[in-house]
Amino acid sequence: MSKLIIVESPAKAKTIKNFLGKDYNVIASKGHIRDLPKSSFGIKIEDDKFTPEYRVSTDHSAIVKEIKTLAKDADEIYLATDEDREGEAIAFHIAMAIGKNPESLPRIVFHEITKSAIENALQNPRILDMNSVNAQQTRRLLDRIVGYKLSPLLNSKIRRGLSAGRVQSSALKILVDREKEIREFKPVEYFTIDTKFKKALEAELTQFDGKKIEKLTIQNAERAKLIVERLKGESFSVDEIESKERKTSPQPPFMTSTLQQSASNRLGFSPKKTMMLAQTLYEGVQTNSGFMGAITYMRTDSLNLAKEAVAAARETIKSEFGDKYLPKSPNFYATKSKGAQEAHEAIRPTNLSFTPEIASKFLDKDLLKLYTLIYNRFLACQMSQSISQTQNVFVKSASSVFKISGRKLVFDGFYRVYGDMDKDKILPNLSVGDAMSLESIKDESHFTEPPSRYSEAGLVKKLESLGIGRPSTYAPTISLLTSRDYVKSEKKQLIPTEIAFSITDMLEKHFNDIVDSEFTSKMEEKLDDIAENKADWQEVLSKFYHPFIEKIDDGKKNIKSQKTAEPIGEKCPDCGGELVKRKGRFGEFIACLNFPKCKYSRNLNNEVKFEKKEPQKIGVKCPDCGGEIVERFGKKGKFFGCLNYPKCNFISKYAPTNIPCPQCGKMMVLKELKKGNFHECLECKFKEEAK
Repeated sequence: MSKLIIVESPAKAKTIKNFLGKDYNVIASKGHIRDLPKSSFGIKIEDDKFTPEYRVSTDHSAIVKEIKTLAKDADEIYLATDEDREGEAIAFHIAMAIGKNPESLPRIVFHEITKSAIENALQNPRILDMNSVNAQQTRRLLDRIVGYKLSPLLNSKIRRGLSAGRVQSSALKILVDREKEIREFKPVEYFTIDTKFKKALEAELTQFDGKKIEKLTIQNAERAKLIVERLKGESFSVDEIESKERKTSPQPPFMTSTLQQSASNRLGFSPKKTMMLAQTLYEGVQTNSGFMGAITYMRTDSLNLAKEAVAAARETIKSEFGDKYLPKSPNFYATKSKGAQEAHEAIRPTNLSFTPEIASKFLDKDLLKLYTLIYNRFLACQMSQSISQTQNVFVKSASSVFKISGRKLVFDGFYRVYGDMDKDKILPNLSVGDAMSLESIKDESHFTEPPSRYSEAGLVKKLESLGIGRPSTYAPTISLLTSRDYVKSEKKQLIPTEIAFSITDMLEKHFNDIVDSEFTSKMEEKLDDIAENKADWQEVLSKFYHPFIEKIDDGKKNIKSQKTAEPIGEKCPDCGGELVKRKGRFGEFIACLNFPKCKYSRNLNNEVKFEKKEPQKIGVKCPDCGGEIVERFGKKGKFFGCLNYPKCNFISKYAPTNIPCPQCGKMMVLKELKKGNFHECLECKFKEEAK
């Protein structure tokens, strides 16, 4: 009996094939095999019904043909794409492309690519979830509507080559708003009283003359010096000793957003790189137990863990570290993410016997780093709390109260796995009433700092907290913003470019919904409602489309052009090109549209910014018009042309000469090559050695 399993990834297909017998064929669709057309809107709208006009892409036509052939000979066809909306949609399109009813084919799903998971899935197939398919279709159509209708407006009003999107525009506004805060920030000077008592005990001034001292309390240099001088003349003693036991719970296992944040902060990986590595670990790597998926599915917003996985973790903790590192009952975690799909699992290793030590023999450096991060986080999440002893010593004088803080780790708990605990700061044995002598005291000036720019990890955290996008969209959104030069990444900081301000300002004024985080978040909730059969996808599209198109039509008429290259109706005196008004860092100016080939520029008062350089003549007449031949420089280096350009278009890569061709009498050029110099006729190509 022939059985066909269709997945989306070749690596996934290879791993699954290893677990199954000769009766199974496993083939990959290589992602989406059908999508909206690239060259047209691709959505038919009639009687308020939205019909996507899907096409099989040219680069998928061969694989579709192959899947059709295998499907004809198969007794059973299984759709085995990833268990999320994107995977559900890919399965739907596969079925449609091979001419099958999507809901008639068995659908199998699994969170990990291991033999037991695949066998269990084959024994428990389900039907395709059309609600999830419709939620994905709605997202795709919404993105097409925004991109296809709004991007041309940006192009016509600001600059060619711009684009807009639901999630990307909201994310860009977050970065632009932060940059505005930084630019508008005015630093405030404040002073601290840096104090050390005997044995180099650093102390914090918490009270002076009966008033509480906080970070910005002292903003006057004279006041700071007065406090220091007063305190120098006072005597100090221990007034109170406060000891507390502090328990710290382990962090939950990773989901997509926290994995991206942790990999960025600890390993320096971009979200895009993290997801590429995680995809490889999920789809299959060589392990001590054979070729298999090393982690569970990496696009998830759930913190759920399979009972079997928790039991395996507890068994490992007990055998490796002992009973005191094992809580009496398992640790459970609930996600705070909006719209989290709780049916999914958190990211965890599939086999705890594949330890990082063993993995180092099979995985390359970066894969090992990420796998170790995931492995340790999962194991630690099921371990006991750490216990530390905190101590605060309050030192008092006639006018002040100081606090000296200490910390001692009593039990490392889950930190045993990480091995990177903070160092203890142990205080000496002190008693109430002990005299404390000053070792040093001085005032220090500081200035408040502006808010920091977002890192990639910080932006992911912000998007998640606002409910913008979903696990699958974080990395592509950041990649899109950087690839289009709306954002620059410098020293791990995301810095919006000037064009980002122009885009965001226009969208804020005329399309606030597109950049409003609350609106974008509510749209995500509507998509969740569609997936849960609580909303009609056609109705959601209709309610968005009509008001949006009204704004587009209004924008075409009423939004003032902000184009940075506005023609002024003059020709360039250097090259004959079009002169335009541009916007630069220091305001508006006039420049040639042929920049950088032509560097002519002047300010609005007609003062030339770049003086015209006289081209160097070579003493040869143009064969076309008799004008002077001059040296010129372009993108590809030096070339030779007529001084009468643009009236005369003569051009030569090689230096023209006054030597006539002995065969046809036309101009010869000098070619200087490694194998020697020679003259060649521009007309008949006659060649002779140059003397």
